[in-house]
Amino acid sequence: MNEAEAFAAVRKSLKPRRFEHTERVTEEAERLAGLYGADVGKARLAAILHDYAKYRSPEEMRQTVIEAGLNRKLLFFGDEILHSFVGAYYIKEELGMEDEDILSAVRYHTTGRAAMKELEKIIFLADYIEPGRSFPGIEEVRETAKVSLDEACLLSLKNTIGFLVKKKKPVYPDTFEAYNYYTMNK
Repeated sequence: MNEAEAFAAVRKSLKPRRFEHTERVTEEAERLAGLYGADVGKARLAAILHDYAKYRSPEEMRQTVIEAGLNRKLLFFGDEILHSFVGAYYIKEELGMEDEDILSAVRYHTTGRAAMKELEKIIFLADYIEPGRSFPGIEEVRETAKVSLDEACLLSLKNTIGFLVKKKKPVYPDTFEAYNYYTMNK
């Protein structure tokens, strides 16, 4: 799959504002990949595809979790995280994406996980800090991402967990594990 094919696939599945977000995430992923010597082509392709399932219905995604044999604990942490895990599954099944690095980057772009691979960190951060985002703490993460992917991931995980705790929302276990990993491996 090339970029034009990926953009065509996501353009059909995303609303215009979300497509613009995807374009900004793609530019941010390219910038981070270039800065850290990662594969720019893979970073751009993963970024283009990262929200492929964003507008699938929660019912469809929940059913896919069950039918595809994905981790059923996904069903207990709110619908917001489903699109990343189910999205990786759809990208493989519907678009024929076989590159496990790209699938994994899409899968963990909302939750993170312990010991993320470089491409996973790039997509996780690119989605978090793309220029259209504005919320407390984001500038510190943007500045930190210029010097350390791990430290920027830690800051974004800390912010996300703090936000969810304030809202009395459950925190997906991978996010806690990622926070602990990057705290203990500084």
